[in-house]
Amino acid sequence: MNKVIRDGKVAVIVSPAYGAGWSTWTLGGRDIQEFMLFDPTLVDMIERGVSVETIEEHVTSMYPETYCGAADNLTIEWLPVGAAFRIHEYDGAESVEIRDDMDWNIA
Repeated sequence: MNKVIRDGKVAVIVSPAYGAGWSTWTLGGRDIQEFMLFDPTLVDMIERGVSVETIEEHVTSMYPETYCGAADNLTIEWLPVGAAFRIHEYDGAESVEIRDDMDWNIA
């Protein structure tokens, strides 16, 4: 998977608004989820502020059955290259959790 990397950081696409998740509400497997998180074309579109319709057209041209309900609230989080992370979703609002920033319990 191609990723946008600048100054040692990777662009990760999330939807922080309540309502619908972006990558977290995606069905169909790891390939689609990685596309929704990292796609360089989507990163460029978000940075340029293109229309929601243009974003939806790009996504559905790659994965026709993909739900794009959060396309109007997308932002980019910049994470250090190699950082282990996950997307936390609550009621559609997504946030990034970096493993090294979390307190883990050990059994």
